[in-house]
Amino acid sequence: MIELIPAIDLLDGKCVRLAQGDYATAAIYDNNPLDVARRFEDYGIRRLHLVDLDGARAGHIVHYRVLEQLAARTSLVIDFGGGLKRQEDVEIAFNSGAEMITGGSIAVKDPETFTAWITAFGSDRIILGADIRNGKIAVNGWEETTAHELQPFIQGYYDKGIRKIISTDICRDGMLQGTSVNLYRELQKTFPQGYIIASGGVASIADIEALNEAGIPAVIFGKAFYEGRISLKDLLHFINS
Repeated sequence: MIELIPAIDLLDGKCVRLAQGDYATAAIYDNNPLDVARRFEDYGIRRLHLVDLDGARAGHIVHYRVLEQLAARTSLVIDFGGGLKRQEDVEIAFNSGAEMITGGSIAVKDPETFTAWITAFGSDRIILGADIRNGKIAVNGWEETTAHELQPFIQGYYDKGIRKIISTDICRDGMLQGTSVNLYRELQKTFPQGYIIASGGVASIADIEALNEAGIPAVIFGKAFYEGRISLKDLLHFINS
């Protein structure tokens, strides 16, 4: 059964969602991330994807205090991303309660450092963020599209032991137009030992069902929940299975 991973994106300490990674589109959904996290926990959800949007823009971790609060006051297993450029940032994230961290831009811009993190912390604690816009890897809060193609980029780190991979189709993210099921099915086929985490575009429970039927291990959802298109009750079938 597919693992459900709700997302909390932090901007100015508030829960927001962007459309296609554009900060100008930020919509505030809640002023208290802890309240949101506890709602997920109350329904039996065990994971949380926490994104430091301010950190992604600043180039260093910003919202470690929020991470610390959520880790201390819920039982959620948190993966944290955004602004992780130095090992010191990663250590702050882990010391603040993250079980895993996600590295995207750093894996492109400084592969030596990202590879060192895999060695230092273990591949079970490092998630590769492989986010694409029109087939190319995008970095720096998705504001820069690179020349890297998705599968060769993943392959390089797969060969180094990375197994957890979050791939967001940026053109679908926050648009509520459905997910790129075929993309994730192809990634799972190409990297059979990988734990592919689908992200971007979930608009309804039907999208999650389609990913589950395709054998995708996990999915991140956000805006569809915050906009009321998916209720936590809708997800109980997946949570309790």
